[in-house]
Amino acid sequence: MDCITPERLKKYFSYTKRAIEKVKFDSEKKISWKSAAEDFLDTAKRYYSDAEHFAKKGDVVTAFAALNYAHGWLDAGARLGLFDVGHDSELFSVD
Repeated sequence: MDCITPERLKKYFSYTKRAIEKVKFDSEKKISWKSAAEDFLDTAKRYYSDAEHFAKKGDVVTAFAALNYAHGWLDAGARLGLFDVGHDSELFSVD
C-alpha cells in the first residue's frame, strides 16, 4: 500500500483525537529516569524495526507511520531530558 486514502486518514485523525482527549494530568509520581529512558529508547527501536519490516513488504504508508512513531518517542525523550542529544535542534525539537 503506498497511498493514504481519505478513510485511512480519517481513522488516524480519530485515533489521535481520542488519545488527546483521554490524556489527564497525573498526580506527581516518582519515576526512575534511567528506566524511563531505557523504555523510550526500546520503544523507538521497536517502531524503527517495524518500519523496516513494513517497507520490505511494500507497505510504505505504514512504514512511514512507524518511523514517525519511532522519532516521536526519541523526540519526547529528548524534550523530557531523558536523552542527552547535545542541543541538536535539527533532529529533535529541543532548545
